[in-house]
Amino acid sequence: MNSPIRDIRDKQPVALHDRAIDNIRYIREAMERSGSFTHVSGIGGVGMGLVAIGASLVAWTANSRAEWLTIWLVAAGASVAVSVLAMARKSRADGVTLLTGPARKFAWSVTPPLAAGGVLTVAIVRYQAFDLLPGMWLLLYGAAIVTGGSHSVRSIPFMGAAFMGAGVGALLTPASWGNGWMAVGFGVLHIVFGAVIWRKHGG
Repeated sequence: MNSPIRDIRDKQPVALHDRAIDNIRYIREAMERSGSFTHVSGIGGVGMGLVAIGASLVAWTANSRAEWLTIWLVAAGASVAVSVLAMARKSRADGVTLLTGPARKFAWSVTPPLAAGGVLTVAIVRYQAFDLLPGMWLLLYGAAIVTGGSHSVRSIPFMGAAFMGAGVGALLTPASWGNGWMAVGFGVLHIVFGAVIWRKHGG
């Protein structure tokens, strides 16, 4: 017949182990909720900048506004793919996924300005006010990066502010400068800040 004392001793290690696992899980989840999103990829930023530079060169040869718009929309899709793949690669290297708490906060923060930009693009194209597109895109993209940057490394909000400045410049200067502002904003700024992030934060 087993002793009651022995039964208690046999069960204690299991109970302590389960409690420790629960505590570790709680601490990890709390850190995820309060942590910063550090997986913005510098390499991805450089890649996005190169895509934009290429798009600006092709767009200068466009024969119509519709062709110009198509070129930049294709470039935007390619840039999103480059960015997501680069962030996923950086996250995997750190042993986490893009579904962590900070990543979700970052995504929720950047989505509203980008969604607003999509709606305004449809409206601007409908009314044939193409000259407003470069400034609007740069301004709202910058706003998205600033808001998302509140959950990321310090360089990100500064990058967003620079994009907003480029957007203001595009809106206040002659319409013929629009494609140049796109090259400066989506091209040069992505490359410069991507290189800074790459050097300071890796990947």
